[in-house]
Amino acid sequence: MTETERLAQAQLDAYNAGDIDAFAACYAADVEVFDLHSGTLTFAGREALRERYGRLFESQPNQHAELLSRIVHGQTSVDHERVTGRTSGGTVFAVAIYQVVDGAIRKVWFAR
Repeated sequence: MTETERLAQAQLDAYNAGDIDAFAACYAADVEVFDLHSGTLTFAGREALRERYGRLFESQPNQHAELLSRIVHGQTSVDHERVTGRTSGGTVFAVAIYQVVDGAIRKVWFAR
């Protein structure tokens, strides 16, 4: 398993466990998260990630992301996911693109 695949899987496992410490540990201190379609920076920094996902884990503890497919190429992992267990009761499909630099996820692009 490559470092890129290991990190993509580790953050997914931590997400599904609702473990904010393990989740945040997969990301660089200066991580940047973007909306893929608009190119808009959604948020930046591990502390912003901890705050945003910490609230999510608390408010939607039954949420689960199922990996439908993954393509890994060098520093990039492209994950297709189905997210269930949301308080809205709906299912969300998303594509997440993770760029790994120096042993951490440095950039993320989401398409929903």
